[in-house]
Amino acid sequence: MGMRGFSALAGKAKGLQIPGVKDIIAVASGKGGVGKSTTAVNLAAALANRFQLAVGLLDADVYGPSIPTMMKISGKPEANEDMKMIPKENYGVKCMSMGLLVEKDQPIVWRGPMVMSALEKMAKGVEWGKLDILVVDMPPGTGDAQLTISQRLQLSGAIIVSTPQDIALLDARRGALMFSKVNVPIVGIIENMSCFKCPHCDKPSYIFGEGGAKRTAAEMSLDYLGDIPIEINIRTCCDEGVPIVISSPESASARGYTDVAQKVIDKLQELAQTQHRPEISF
Repeated sequence: MGMRGFSALAGKAKGLQIPGVKDIIAVASGKGGVGKSTTAVNLAAALANRFQLAVGLLDADVYGPSIPTMMKISGKPEANEDMKMIPKENYGVKCMSMGLLVEKDQPIVWRGPMVMSALEKMAKGVEWGKLDILVVDMPPGTGDAQLTISQRLQLSGAIIVSTPQDIALLDARRGALMFSKVNVPIVGIIENMSCFKCPHCDKPSYIFGEGGAKRTAAEMSLDYLGDIPIEINIRTCCDEGVPIVISSPESASARGYTDVAQKVIDKLQELAQTQHRPEISF
């Protein structure tokens, strides 16, 4: 299903509109360690390769940038005549990350204002060109950085990533509430690490609980976008810098990410047509 040229959402939260970028989607989590960056990478790769969209990927996780490793990109970006940075590109996705601007092992010890300045530079100081979707890998949590990004970028919507674990779901609720407060539509919830599939017998083990994100989505009147199991291939592909939707496009995990990408596209169309944000109940 092609989506090139779909319109930006009406009534989205006011903020910075990046020239040439039609829609900006935040991939967020209430806490770290739930697979947010892995989801962002595979979503971006699926949108670009399965649906032939023009896609960018902005790594807004300043303190823990992982996109350069996961997308196998390196080297400092060059600047064009307008002194805008030219994003690195791999797998058909244009990428920008703080990890490209500092030495690999250098810690980023910055206070809030410096982080905000860096994020704004990476957003509007980059020559993104014409994009159908810019996927933003958000910092984990619901602090100042997340709130500022939500207010300063003209987000079309946000995707919440969670594991089935109760404590992760509590944080996911907080993340959804934060976006609601700044008038950003919630595209839906993804349950990552839904189960562990034995590589020998393929039997699922629900080590973090079963179906928690789906129940949470129903309780909050949000769309459930799907679940992704724990599989060793996802981890090895991330470490090797090849998204699983690229390395093993017919695998169950890759099909899961592709299904999520389709639902994201459908939800964007739905929001654009209805021109209203979903009600969220808590």
